[in-house]
Amino acid sequence: MKISTLAFSFMLCCSSLFAKGREFYQIKIYHLKTASQEARVDSFLQTAYLPALHRAGIKQVGVFKPVDSDTSGILIYVLIPFRSLEQFNSIDNILNADKVFQRDGQSYIDAVYDDVPFVRVESILLRAFSGMPVMAAPALTGPKSERVYELRSYEGPTEKYYVNKVKMFNDGDEVGIFKSLGFNAVFYGEVLSGGRMPNLMYMTTFNNKADRDAHWKSFSADERWKKLSALPEYSHNVSKSDILFLTPTDYSDL
Repeated sequence: MKISTLAFSFMLCCSSLFAKGREFYQIKIYHLKTASQEARVDSFLQTAYLPALHRAGIKQVGVFKPVDSDTSGILIYVLIPFRSLEQFNSIDNILNADKVFQRDGQSYIDAVYDDVPFVRVESILLRAFSGMPVMAAPALTGPKSERVYELRSYEGPTEKYYVNKVKMFNDGDEVGIFKSLGFNAVFYGEVLSGGRMPNLMYMTTFNNKADRDAHWKSFSADERWKKLSALPEYSHNVSKSDILFLTPTDYSDL
């Protein structure tokens, strides 16, 4: 019996989905209109949400803002690691039962319809790559205000091409090249649910913009990367890429 290309790609994704020891990540993106909304969400995240996640056993939560302002609005990115889908599925019930969270976050939680703290909240769910199954806090030495967190998104032209790009990172050891060159990756993840599919995302970190540029120059010149990227089996596996430069908030764990 022949298996269609789409079915084959789906089977590969599912097999990786249930592999043991790999984390899940949620990226929550708060879309805001005003500085007042930004202050309210910052206060909620810092004084209520992150402490509640910490009490629930989630110790490293990243909170970031774009380096360059978006004229269409204000954005806050929250990166939350989960040990399993069960933990992800249960977190809302845990927070609802957390009386300290309900008290400290009351002004946000109980906001009235005509005075809301955000325009919308976007959510992306990811599964860690086998080549880096758990998140890593970056080993940076520069001032937090100067650090650059680079969030990249690679869309595939089809599901099969997307699976091929994930394979390039894992089996082709693109992850290993980044690691050997000191890119301080926080995570690599397969997007399981989001507005852009099929897609993968990853985050690398640097002390500052000059440090970032120097690292990417060394990557482009690396003989291992040149050899890997020239292999015909990995050609045409990215149809669209996006790069977002972020800076961590003062209260971010990462």
